[in-house]
Amino acid sequence: MSKIDGRTIDGGQVVPTNNFVLVKVVAAKEETEGGILLTGKSKIQKTEGTVVSVGPGKTHPDTGAVIVMPVVEGDNVVYGEFDGTEIDIDGDKHTLIRDDDILIKFTGDELTLDSCSAVRDSILVYVETKETSTEGGILIASTKNTQNRPSTGKVVKVGPGRFATNGELMDMEIEEGDYVKFRDFAGNEIEINDEEYTVVHALDILAKF
Repeated sequence: MSKIDGRTIDGGQVVPTNNFVLVKVVAAKEETEGGILLTGKSKIQKTEGTVVSVGPGKTHPDTGAVIVMPVVEGDNVVYGEFDGTEIDIDGDKHTLIRDDDILIKFTGDELTLDSCSAVRDSILVYVETKETSTEGGILIASTKNTQNRPSTGKVVKVGPGRFATNGELMDMEIEEGDYVKFRDFAGNEIEINDEEYTVVHALDILAKF
């Protein structure tokens, strides 16, 4: 028996449907690196967790092709701050998110560049914070003091691609090492090893160089 949202359920197993993913949320950080204890709303909430179970995947409405899920049980994921629907299972905080809400997945206990992978047609871009140049001599201006979010950077991770209507995977046009320009305000910011990155979809990439 399990207690789900305060209700005792026989069997008590939560099984996601369609393209939903059940994630056990990482506990809020109780202390800063300097040793300062955090209480109440001051606790640092992380939008990441471990995949407990996954749905069968969504079906394309026209062809009936099943779109394969990008994660499996045991994967760790980072998702959008406002994504998901919370559910309490035996006193532990969980959330149900869609596969499209996943920004990045990683293995092990810590999110690092080595441990993470992009999903679907997502691209992880290192956001330049100082003036630099590409190998071809093209200057990329500093973005740290601009009002707009950075929209230029270097590709460090590329997902396997998105699925066509028949369920087959389509190749990506972007490769690791490319410099890209993407739509202003597109994507989601993410921090890895104290560096700023942006996760964008391939369709938001305007140019590569």
